[in-house]
Amino acid sequence: MIKHLLLLVNMFILLVLNFIFSDVSVNMNAPGQVEAGNEIYVEITLNKSDFDSFARFQQEIPAGLTPVPVNTANADFSFKDQKIKFIWLKLPAEQEITISYKLQVDQRLKGTFNLNGTFSYIVNNERKSVEVDSKYIVINPSSTIDPKLIVDINDFKNLVAPVQKTGSGVEQVKCIRQTPYLAQGSNEYLVNLLVNKGNKEKFAKIQEMVPEGFSAVALESKEAIFTFKDQTVKLLWMNLPTDPCFVVSYKLVPNEGLTENPNMDGTFSYIENDNTLSINIIERDVNLENVSMENLLAIITSTREAITGPIDYVQPQDYTGKVKIEIAESALKLIRENTKLTNMLEPESGIYYRVQIAAGHRPINISRYFNKYNLDKEVRTEFHEGWRKYSVGSFYVYKAARDYRVHIWNTTTIDDAFVSAYNEGKRVTVQEALMITSHEWYR
Repeated sequence: MIKHLLLLVNMFILLVLNFIFSDVSVNMNAPGQVEAGNEIYVEITLNKSDFDSFARFQQEIPAGLTPVPVNTANADFSFKDQKIKFIWLKLPAEQEITISYKLQVDQRLKGTFNLNGTFSYIVNNERKSVEVDSKYIVINPSSTIDPKLIVDINDFKNLVAPVQKTGSGVEQVKCIRQTPYLAQGSNEYLVNLLVNKGNKEKFAKIQEMVPEGFSAVALESKEAIFTFKDQTVKLLWMNLPTDPCFVVSYKLVPNEGLTENPNMDGTFSYIENDNTLSINIIERDVNLENVSMENLLAIITSTREAITGPIDYVQPQDYTGKVKIEIAESALKLIRENTKLTNMLEPESGIYYRVQIAAGHRPINISRYFNKYNLDKEVRTEFHEGWRKYSVGSFYVYKAARDYRVHIWNTTTIDDAFVSAYNEGKRVTVQEALMITSHEWYR
């Protein structure tokens, strides 16, 4: 009798759980048509039932459409590789959640596209997904655009994007120097440099020769390592800023009695296909001080001179566990000389996890600082979101990283260690890594 009763109770609980976790729905509201050059307002309603786990809503949109978030419901919003993502570390408590964004439609578009999406979430360490019903949207061509310039949205990526990349517009790597000018009420010269990085993300360097009689002092480095030695200014990035273009600046301080104007010469170096390339810095009489992003892009587009380069080409070496590009090796050398940091974190392939044990703004001697903890794995450092972050280990299964985190808790005085996740060397949330790999999460 008791066995039958327990069986009925278990069946009842299972039915209740199945009912709760199956009652998840996603509804999308968007107009069926729009005129090119205008915006599409998209609203998604998530009925998540009672769970509050990690979750993600993802949509892929065609080229020519640019999303702008409106209501994220406390999610992390991102847009990359034509994918819109809303990611929650923990879903809001409300059963029904509404998120929304606007799609800015390029004025050259016409045609029809299909908008769909997927809501993914984790219940009982199991990944589940719900598809949103597709929405077909018609883009009516703009009446103010020359018909010869109008492109079907399905052809926009192939016909329009390559023209931008091979032209002299904002996709081309450029570095423009504003003609050095005297600071108001001073004999010091200000040097502003506009960098248009294109799609470059990693190691890069600005190097400028400073005339004799001047010394250089950093003003705005955009998280680059700034050095001045042997009449040479260097700004070096392990990771470039996220903005497509940005301005760095420094000042030239003349020796007493020096009155001549400084003549500058410099290069911008970056990595492309595992090779180090350099271009000459172009000097122009433009204003780069306190200029909006829109005006910066206009300056880049209007600078149509052919860029000399590459003037420096480095053949990639075999991978031996060290960064294989010459510019990265220079970066490590500068970091060691000027910030006393060693053991820079190198990117690995795929999804992997590390255990972060500390973070700070000031440079430290890693070996000396962490030696007291007697760690059995090498401490490595990275620059991320303005912080120097220190982590250990490399684990391709989340549980292994979690277990090592617990090991650190139990064997050292570090009680705030936590697991961090990476995808192809870039930091992602642990929840996103778990969704990609379908690994289970453990407390």
